[in-house]
Amino acid sequence: MGVEKELEETGGFARTVKDLFSGAAGGVAQVLLDIIKVRLQTSEEYKGAVDCATKIYKNEGPLAFYKGTLTPLLGIGACVSIQFGAFHYARRALESRNVAANPTQPGTLSLPQYYLAGAFAGVANSVISGPIEHVRIRLQTQPHGAQRLYSGPVDCVRKLAASNGVLRGLYRGEAVTILREAQAYGMWFLAFEWMMTADARRNGVERAAIPTWKVALYGGLAGEALWLGSYPFDVVKSKMQTDGLGDKARYSSMRDCFAQTWRGEGMRGFWKGLGPTLLRAMPVSAGTFAVVEMTMRLLN
Repeated sequence: MGVEKELEETGGFARTVKDLFSGAAGGVAQVLLDIIKVRLQTSEEYKGAVDCATKIYKNEGPLAFYKGTLTPLLGIGACVSIQFGAFHYARRALESRNVAANPTQPGTLSLPQYYLAGAFAGVANSVISGPIEHVRIRLQTQPHGAQRLYSGPVDCVRKLAASNGVLRGLYRGEAVTILREAQAYGMWFLAFEWMMTADARRNGVERAAIPTWKVALYGGLAGEALWLGSYPFDVVKSKMQTDGLGDKARYSSMRDCFAQTWRGEGMRGFWKGLGPTLLRAMPVSAGTFAVVEMTMRLLN
């Protein structure tokens, strides 16, 4: 048995590197239209998605739709790489546990275990996604023109860290980010793996034989499940990451933000901006899973 084969069977370094590379390959173009979602979540200025897009274009110009995209564009490959690397690491660990518990059965995962592996991936990802999204949101919601607060991502990071320290400044909203990431990626991977497994079983084929268009379709549907299952957490995260810092903070904690949103806006407040989010999620998630799946097939 060759060294590479041994590493793959034990879930070792070579397999993990392939998972990380495949995830990075799928992390392209996940920021389009995000500014509309964030503005709707954090402001009462707009009547809806169309009104928001119209006012941004009229008042700030077409380049405003790309505000804050440099930071996630630089970090998105790393984020998606961590998501898929951590998911497959957890999946292999759970498969090994299943085999150890019952050697006569295949080590396939149950649906709750797929969710658990996805949640693990989300928590692992939150370490870098929290500050990356915080910087992006600050840049997307700052005043336009001469009144802007930050000259760019580096200036934003510096001022956030200086204002209240790294943990309270740059990592503000990290607790709700962890909850959102765990729930979001638990749902994401659960939905995708369930659809892929069901298709392979229904048609009596190996997973690698599922055509690319189906992989993209299932990936797109998984993207809808991701947001439908985690959106209220994302709203609270956005509110906290556009809040004032230090003595100017409106929300004292994640719990306080949830409470104030409920008192002031009711249930509707936790779902503002969902429309453009779902519109964006389908093609983005479809492309991510299609690229990752095809890259993994080429590497295997």
